[in-house]
Amino acid sequence: MKFLHAMVRVRNLEESLSFYCEGLGLREVRRSEHPAGRFTLVYLSAPNHPEAEIELTLNWDSDEDYGSACNFGHLAFEVEDIHATCAHLMAMGITIHRPPRDGHMAFVRSPDRISVELLQKGEPLAPAEPWVSMPNVGAW
Repeated sequence: MKFLHAMVRVRNLEESLSFYCEGLGLREVRRSEHPAGRFTLVYLSAPNHPEAEIELTLNWDSDEDYGSACNFGHLAFEVEDIHATCAHLMAMGITIHRPPRDGHMAFVRSPDRISVELLQKGEPLAPAEPWVSMPNVGAW
């Protein structure tokens, strides 16, 4: 058996691509438009791990409420520097719902409220401000 991808429905493809690509550093692998079915598929992967992908699905005419997305669980990414990653995401206007107070783990949410766990590669970083003093925000 081989893992292929996890699919996430998105409302705004450009906003989601900004989050996953500019924010998290994933890369678009391929894209396909399906006019008959009225949807677009975009596959993303981490630069050093192209074998595991996220499929972003945009249903062109859907007004379906995707809810809080808590039923999905979360996506998890290992990052080189969790403090720098969180600072970069904050500069993009993304809320850090669970700051990396421990230098090891943080949670953010995608534009479509998918919970995303960020884990420090290797040993945790030394606790640092502003993360140590930052409270949890909302649901993650």
